[in-house]
Amino acid sequence: MDKVQQGSELQGAPKGGLLERLFKLSEHGTTVKTELMAGLTTFVTMAYIIFVNPDIMSKTGMDKDALVVATCIGAAIGCMLMGLYANWPVGLAPGMGLNAFFTYTVVFDMGYTWQVAMAAVFVSGVLFALMSFYKIREWILDSIPQSLRYAMTAGVGLFLGIIGFKNAGIVVSFEPTLTTLGNFKEPTVILAALTFLIIGSLFRRNLFGAVLVGMLVTTLAGIPLGLVSAPASIISTPPSIAPLFMAMDFEHLFYSAEGLFNVGMVSVIISFLFVNMFDTAGTLMGVADKANLVNEKGEIQNLKKSLKADSVSSVLGACVGCPPVTSYVESASGVAAGGRTGLTAVTVGVLFLAATFFTDIALIIPSYATAGALIFVSFLMMSGLSKVNWDEFTDYVPACITAIMMAFTFSIANGIALGFIAYTFLKVGSGKASEVSISIWVLTAVFVAKLAFM
Repeated sequence: MDKVQQGSELQGAPKGGLLERLFKLSEHGTTVKTELMAGLTTFVTMAYIIFVNPDIMSKTGMDKDALVVATCIGAAIGCMLMGLYANWPVGLAPGMGLNAFFTYTVVFDMGYTWQVAMAAVFVSGVLFALMSFYKIREWILDSIPQSLRYAMTAGVGLFLGIIGFKNAGIVVSFEPTLTTLGNFKEPTVILAALTFLIIGSLFRRNLFGAVLVGMLVTTLAGIPLGLVSAPASIISTPPSIAPLFMAMDFEHLFYSAEGLFNVGMVSVIISFLFVNMFDTAGTLMGVADKANLVNEKGEIQNLKKSLKADSVSSVLGACVGCPPVTSYVESASGVAAGGRTGLTAVTVGVLFLAATFFTDIALIIPSYATAGALIFVSFLMMSGLSKVNWDEFTDYVPACITAIMMAFTFSIANGIALGFIAYTFLKVGSGKASEVSISIWVLTAVFVAKLAFM
């Protein structure tokens, strides 16, 4: 590329301009126009969270209108922090899987109120932030075996998958065999399956915003069938988030009604923390490589800042009523579109804020459409199992236990606990105790205590 051509391409970043000083556009070989388009691309690929997160979280009794706005605000806060502080082209939003764990395990299964569960989210975010400012995070990341790391992500995928199939009516309860195939004569079941198939087909063709398009197509298909009502308006004033703002219940977080210390809640906080931490680390490292943020020495530029931005976002997100806010792997779509700096992330954040004025549209998206999206996302997350060491019995068995038991026990926390316990016992029992790190021993003890006293 000659100098004249390069200069014309960088006209969107005038030397000495505010955007140039903030994001160092020319240094990263990008332009304002490219960054804005990359931000739009990332937003469209992850905008499904605006519909899916409120649909899941509202089942706990949380106000759905407020949840739509809280989802957008939590995402915007994370994107702004990532863009302005770390200068990374990564979008953030409430984490998929973590919202399901919040609803179906902590609230439904364990019986906590959503206010107590939100307090657990806040505490896990504070711990993550503290770890990001010190070397504890690196110690834990390095000491957890890779097979268990990949299994956590895959297990969350299985967990999301079974929730998606259940919400879609594709899989239903059946006492003799626990579950069975649903009734495909029901239009909602057909449309849920069709949502997944449309998304999968469009995704494979690399179509812009495949998830969003798939959900909107089947939502529109439900209108003539009487399954969906037209929105009251296109643009409206955002609902108040007052029902969710600072609603954490710390008083009942660690102690039961009898005043006894609650080991089960400790495992919940650890589960929120671990899933968020490993998901974040994997996403950021993957995006960094694609965004050319790795120097010749193999060092990732501003990695510590990006981890800090991510962890602080979880704390602030809990304040407005969000499950852990985390980096989205969908950010890779914006990077593929040329995003190289924090201007991409800031653009995503601004678009999330703009989306709060379209709440009426978000509220008409039916459960069958969000269920189809859940099923699609679950399969993407399960691909991590391919990276497990399948040549070592004491690696792949605990990994499988972690992933499978998340789905079978309907709990991310139970899956992690059983997987860690199995890993420790199998390694020691097979004469490989030296491979069990101190942190694994400590966590195994905590999880054994959880099972013994839950």
